Amino acid sequence: MTPLILIPARLGSTRLPGKVLADIGGKPMIAHVLARALDAALGPVAVACGEAQVAEAVEAAGGVAVLTDPDLPSGSDRIFAALQKLDPAGRHDVIVNLQGDLPSIPPAYLAAVLKPLAAGHDIGTLVAPITTEAERNAPSVVKCACAFAGDAEIAPALYFSRALVPSGAGPFWHHIGIYAYRRAALEHFVALPPSPLEQREKLEQLRALEAGLRIGAARVPQAPFGVDTPEDLDRAREALRI
Repeated sequence: MTPLILIPARLGSTRLPGKVLADIGGKPMIAHVLARALDAALGPVAVACGEAQVAEAVEAAGGVAVLTDPDLPSGSDRIFAALQKLDPAGRHDVIVNLQGDLPSIPPAYLAAVLKPLAAGHDIGTLVAPITTEAERNAPSVVKCACAFAGDAEIAPALYFSRALVPSGAGPFWHHIGIYAYRRAALEHFVALPPSPLEQREKLEQLRALEAGLRIGAARVPQAPFGVDTPEDLDRAREALRI
């Protein structure tokens, strides 16, 4: 595999506008995410930026920035637009979509998300065990319906929901919003219209499942926290304090 890591980043955010440029320890959040991606040492890294201010921050941090249409509807559309500019010849056959609001993600997780592709899936993603009642009940925590056989590290992702799924006794899995796409799968995905279950659950990955694309989940020990609210930002500043 020849991965290319792309980080979609824009200033618009419903709950925390401008969060990708929020200061954490003297650096904008996007610079922390960029550093984690570079530390993974899997391949080139670039940020698909929605605005010039984001591109300037990325370049000031020593990163590669690609300006994309700020009106693109999703991060997947944004990384695909950046891919067309960065790699029109198709040298990279795997595209990793890393959210720009995960400043604490361990670099090893970016290697882990490639494992489902090696096992034959079209798209790879990550899950971690749900360990608290708050996680179980929070609609903001997306759950993945998957079952790992014994000590297996990879399982087919059969469904995603904001509700607690599946029913019955057994572990529950917290979905982590990082994806690895085979290039052809990404091209197919962004060409699809929003699907009924995607619109119902407000979860973009359901579009892929409804279209017959196979998503594999690799399990990791713990979900990194994303920054969606002012409280999350305070937590990130505390966690990343040097």
